[in-house]
Amino acid sequence: MLLLFETAAGFALFKVNKEDKLEKADDLYKDFETLDAAKKMVKLKAFSKFDNTTEALAAATALVESKLSKGLKKFLKKNVVGDTLAVLDAKLGSMIKEKLEINCVHNTAIQELARGVRAQLSGLISDLGAADLRPMSLGLSHSLSRYKLKFSPEKVDTMIVQAIGLLDDLDKELNTYAMRVREWYGWHFPEMTKIVADNIHYAKAIKAMGTRDKAAGVDFSGVLEQDVEDALKAAAQISMGTEISDEDLENILALCDQVIELSEYRGQLFDYLKSRMAAVAPNLTVLVGELVGARLIAHAGSLINLAKQPASTVQILGAEKALFRALKTKHETPKYGLIYHASLIGQSQPQYKGKISRVLAAKCALAIRVDALGDTTDATVGTEARAKVEARLRQLEGRSLAADAGRAKGKPQPAPYNATKQQAAGTGLAAGAAKAYNADADVVVPAAAAAAGEADEGKKEKKEKKEKKQKKEKAAADGVADEGKKKKKRKSEGEEGAAAADGEKKKKKKK
Repeated sequence: MLLLFETAAGFALFKVNKEDKLEKADDLYKDFETLDAAKKMVKLKAFSKFDNTTEALAAATALVESKLSKGLKKFLKKNVVGDTLAVLDAKLGSMIKEKLEINCVHNTAIQELARGVRAQLSGLISDLGAADLRPMSLGLSHSLSRYKLKFSPEKVDTMIVQAIGLLDDLDKELNTYAMRVREWYGWHFPEMTKIVADNIHYAKAIKAMGTRDKAAGVDFSGVLEQDVEDALKAAAQISMGTEISDEDLENILALCDQVIELSEYRGQLFDYLKSRMAAVAPNLTVLVGELVGARLIAHAGSLINLAKQPASTVQILGAEKALFRALKTKHETPKYGLIYHASLIGQSQPQYKGKISRVLAAKCALAIRVDALGDTTDATVGTEARAKVEARLRQLEGRSLAADAGRAKGKPQPAPYNATKQQAAGTGLAAGAAKAYNADADVVVPAAAAAAGEADEGKKEKKEKKEKKQKKEKAAADGVADEGKKKKKRKSEGEEGAAAADGEKKKKKKK
C-alpha cells in the first residue's frame, strides 16, 4: 500500500511497511513517537518538488476543490503501478480511480497514518528540512488566502452591501442639503417653495435664475413644466422676500451645485447596483426588485447567510425590534419587514398584505438559494415564482370582487354574524331578534324542590312576624317613656306656680 501525502514543497509517496497495524487505528500513534519507529512503519518511495509558488498554489487550489491537477496525474502515473493508494480525500480518491484506474482507500486508519507522517515529516523526507518547510508553508498559505479572497463567490456580494449602504447615506445627505437650500433661499423667494415641489428642480431653477428679479427673462423649459414656470414668474413679481447680496447668492449657488452633483452620482450608483444585482441575484431581483433585494442581502450580511434563513425569517427580516416587543408584551407579531416595500405587496389590498408577504417570502427563500448555490445565471426560477405570486394575488382579489358583486347596491346590508352577540342562555336567538314562547324550555319543579321552597316561605313569614312584634314592643316602650317625661314636667310646673303664689302672699303681708 502507498500513501499519498501533500506538502507545501511537493507531493510525496510513502510505502507502508506494516499494513497489519492499520487495523488498530487507536494505537497507531505509538509507531510515530520517534523517527526510527516511523521509518520502520513507512518509507519514502517518491517525491515531486514544486518548481515555484505558482505551481504550489495551483496544486493546493486543485486539492481544496477535490480536483486532479496535471502535475499530480503525471506523478501518480509514473510511480503507482499495481498498488493500492491511500488518500486523505474521498472525492479525490474516486476521481483518481475513475481517471487513472488506481484502487484508492480512505478511512480513519489512513487519517491516523497521515497524522503520524506529518509529525515526523522533516525526518522522513531526506531532501526536505524543517527550516525549508516552514517558509514554504507560510508562503503557500498567504497565496491561497489571497486567491480565496479574490475569487471567492461569497465575497462578490460585498459590493452590493457597500453600494446599498452608500445609496441610503446619499439619500439622507441629499435630503438634508435640499432642505437647507429651500430654507436658505426661502428668505429671498418664499413663494417658490410651494410652487416647485421637487428638490432637484428647485436647485436647478435657482442655478438658472439667480435672484428672483431675473426670473421674467429666464427660460425654464429644460427644468420646469410650462404651468409651473408661469406660476413661478408671476410669483417673482409680487414676492414678499428679503433682498440678498451677491456673496449670499454665491454660497447658495455652491450648495445647489452640491445637490445636483449628489443627485447625478446617486443615479450612477443606482445603475451600478442594478447591474450587480442582476449578476449576483437575478431571481431575487425579479421577485422583489433591486433595492429590496440589496437591503435583504445587506441585513443578512451576505448572500450565503441569507440563503441559510427560512422563509419565516425572510418575511420579518428588518422588523426584529417590533417582533421582540410583540413577544414581550404578548401582542400580535409583525407580518412583514423589509419585504413590505416590494411592488407585489404594495399593489395588494391592505387586508391581503400579510398573506401576500408570506407567499412572497416563501418564493424569495427558494430564489435566494438558487442564486447563492446554483450554477445557472438566468432568472427562470424567479420569473416562475413571480407569476405564481401574482396568480395568488389575483385569486384573493377575485374573491373580494365576487363577494362585492353578490351584494345588491343601494340597499342596507345585514350585519355579519357575531357569535359574541348570542344569548348566554343558548336559545339560538340573536340579541336583536324577536323572542317567542318556547314550550320546550318549561321545567317541572320536583317534589323535593317544592318542599324546600315551602320551608323557605315559612321561615320568611316567621321572620316577618318577629320583626313586627319587635317594632310594637319598641313603640310601646317609647310611649311609656314619653308619659313619664310629661308627668315630671307637669309636677315641676305646679311647684313653680305654688312658689310664685307664696311669694305674692308675703309681699301683701309686708304692705
